[in-house]
Amino acid sequence: MSHSRIIAGSKQIALVAHDHKKKDLIEWAVYNRAVLSGHTLIATGTTGKLLEEKLDLPIVKLLSGPLGGDQQIGALIAEEKLDLLIFFWDPMEAQPHDSDVKALLRLAVARNILIACNRTTADFILTSVLMQQEYPIVIPDYTEYLKRPVI
Repeated sequence: MSHSRIIAGSKQIALVAHDHKKKDLIEWAVYNRAVLSGHTLIATGTTGKLLEEKLDLPIVKLLSGPLGGDQQIGALIAEEKLDLLIFFWDPMEAQPHDSDVKALLRLAVARNILIACNRTTADFILTSVLMQQEYPIVIPDYTEYLKRPVI
């Protein structure tokens, strides 16, 4: 049976970027500082340090992505402690931890949370009227899927 949870008006937002996308994420965050300041910001490793310096806002800093930060964000999603994942990933370069990235995005989709993988989507989400209010997220029920025999 599917269930829902209410995400508050003040969101828990993870900010993640591959090395070649950190500059883009920082520029986007600086531009959107006023809106972001009303939310809890969480970031992996170096991205968190850079964001904290540029935004002068508190950032919950996790491990570097390849060293476990991606899994820490995945755990927050699984524990229903994350509302929005903004992940500026680099589609033009293979990452040594691609499997971690794929697992993180799979989990975010499975748990039906907001995901932005580029600036345009992040802009649309951040400027949505729903961003500043409570919103029920329906979390799919996977029990029947889990009962299927493994082949």
